[in-house]
Parts: sequence; structure tokens; C-alpha cells
Amino acid sequence: MSGIWQELKRRNVFRVAVAYLAASWLVLQILQLVVEGAEAPAWIMKVMLALAGIGFPLAIGFSWAYELTPEGLKREKEVDRSASITDQTGRRLDRIIIALLAVAVVYFIWERQAHDFTAESGVEPVAATEEAAPRTSAPEPVATSTVRNSIAVLPFVNMSSDEEQEYFADGLTEEILNSLAKTPDLLVAARTSSFAFKGNNQPITEIADALGVGHILEGSVRRGGETLRITAQLIRASDGFHLWSETFDRTMEDVIVVQEEIAVQIARALDTAMDPEALQAMMAVGTNSVAAY
Repeated sequence: MSGIWQELKRRNVFRVAVAYLAASWLVLQILQLVVEGAEAPAWIMKVMLALAGIGFPLAIGFSWAYELTPEGLKREKEVDRSASITDQTGRRLDRIIIALLAVAVVYFIWERQAHDFTAESGVEPVAATEEAAPRTSAPEPVATSTVRNSIAVLPFVNMSSDEEQEYFADGLTEEILNSLAKTPDLLVAARTSSFAFKGNNQPITEIADALGVGHILEGSVRRGGETLRITAQLIRASDGFHLWSETFDRTMEDVIVVQEEIAVQIARALDTAMDPEALQAMMAVGTNSVAAY
């Protein structure tokens, strides 16, 4: 066993192994910087790491089977031991290893200083290998701080068996959104955010928290013959209580006109219903109807 150990040392196998590992580490570090800077695919680093792993046993085998001579590389068994220059090759490898380790130390110090500077400045580096997770469903709205004078209009529900009324319900919702958006000092959640909850049975308070609004308007559309019955309800997000509710009965003579008319009436009613002082004055005159007030 000691004979094999001595032969490994004589053929500089250990030195080749150390030099190969040090050189591979430096090459991979430099390549990583290039990949990050060029925003190249992350699989490039994985391939290079695999190639470095495959090359390690090949380098060991090569150093065992071949020897560097003044005439060039020769198979070890063809070299006369008396003319062998493995000692000189070993000293060269020692110098190469020292140089590689010195470069590695310099690189390590530079990387540490760059990391400390990034941490002090509060900027987080973006990992080059970070991959976005695939989306399997519509993104959920991000929760924000609630604004009291704000509202989200949920898509009105089609209560009829006629699926074509779905288009009317969505159109009515958009008309109400447009009308409310014109109301001064009233923040209205975007259509995309509101429609993300279409068909969703989450509690009103959770939806309001997700959208960051103080009020929710929901409603339904039901058709009987040529008559449309539209119900709208204003709900306070903080406790889930109704502030206002109204039912509108209209004919189907002009769908667009009906949508606009109801949207304007609801917008005017909400402007009063969401105002605590206006509600208090309305109750003082003895009525619960915003429209009548």
C-alpha cells in the first residue's frame, strides 16, 4: 500500500488533483459572473459544473498514465526512471497551485467586500438561477391598506337561466365602474382586480382586504319575460353590514340605456350612502331610502 502511495506522489497525481480543483473553481466563479451579467440561461452553469466533475477523474488518470519529459508527453512506462523529471514537474505544479490559490484568495476578498457593500446599501442581488414558478391560475390581488372612501364593484351575478344575461350583467358592472370613477374623491378598484373575484365565494371582508377598499358593491340580475330585475347592495367592509340596497325593475327595450341609467342612479346613491354625515342627516328626516332622500 505504501508503494502505491509513494508512486502517486512521484507521478504528481496529488498535485494535479489540487491544481485541477483550484483551476476549476476559479473558472466556474468567473463563468458565473459572465452568465449573470449576460442574463444567460441558468442551465449553462449546471452543464459546466457537470463537465468539471467529469474532467476530474480524467485528469487524475492522465497524470497517472502519462509523464512530461523534455521530449514532450510520454506514457509513464516508456520513460526511463533515471531520466525522469517528475521532481521538476512537481515544483512547477507547486508554483501553479500557489498562484491559483492566491487568485482565489483575492477573489474571495473581493466577493466578500461586494457582499458587505450590498448589505449596507440595502440592495438585494438577483440570483441568476432564480426561475419563475409557473402559474396555474389567475393571480390573486395583493392586499393593501384600506381607504375609507373607496369601493370595489364585484361582477353582478346572473340569476336567470338565460346565459346571454351574463353579458348584460358584466356590461352593467362596467357601466357602474365607469360612473363611480367620475365621482370626485372616490377611489374605485380596477375592473381587472374586481373581476378576479367573479364566481368566488370568499367572505366580503376578505375580498375588501385583498383589494384594499372600504366598501363593496355587489348585485344580481334576474330576467322574467321582458322585465329585468336588478338588485344592488352596498356593504361596509369593516363589519360586513349593508349600508344601502335597492331594486330596479326595467324592460329590455334598450339594454344600453338601462345599463347607463341604473349605473348613474347607483353612483349617486353610493355617494350619499358612503358619507356618514349624509347618512345621519337622511336618518334625521325619517327615511331609510337613499333615493327618496
